[in-house]
Amino acid sequence: MDTPARPLDPALTDTSGPSSRFPAAVDAALRAAGWAPGRWDMAQAEIWADTLRAHTSPAGHRHSVSPAAVEAWAEFGGLRPTPTAHGRNLAPTALDLDPLHGLHLARTLGDLGRALGTELCPLGLETTTHAALAIDTDGRVYALDHTGDWHLGADIDQGLTALLTGTTPTRLTTEPED
Repeated sequence: MDTPARPLDPALTDTSGPSSRFPAAVDAALRAAGWAPGRWDMAQAEIWADTLRAHTSPAGHRHSVSPAAVEAWAEFGGLRPTPTAHGRNLAPTALDLDPLHGLHLARTLGDLGRALGTELCPLGLETTTHAALAIDTDGRVYALDHTGDWHLGADIDQGLTALLTGTTPTRLTTEPED
């Protein structure tokens, strides 16, 4: 992978107070799971990228791995945040941010990505509903579950905030045919 590692800036790794990047409840959940500003595990992200690239489904489907996915894994991969507050619109959900939960979803993610005009890569799992989490090439975050496909946010921060605060996601729909 050609993605350069970010150097850790001591000013960014201060864990003494909440970051201004996330709402307080999200910041608390992420920090309790082991995140801090400046967290960056590119070695683990590369392992996940290599594993996903090497996997081929029995029908020949393969995963797409984007820089946006690798960066999200480097910062948040391996975390298992649990909500620390009541939900805004619905119950917030606990997460397992391990992209290998989506190892066998290459066709599903490929099909949805084509419908959206992008490529999707696994991000993790909602542990309450077992919804698959995915990220596209532009960093937008999605959930796929038995009730439909959902847009969670324009970037990883918005996606995590929606999940950990119980903010209503946007259902992905198609335009009705005339």
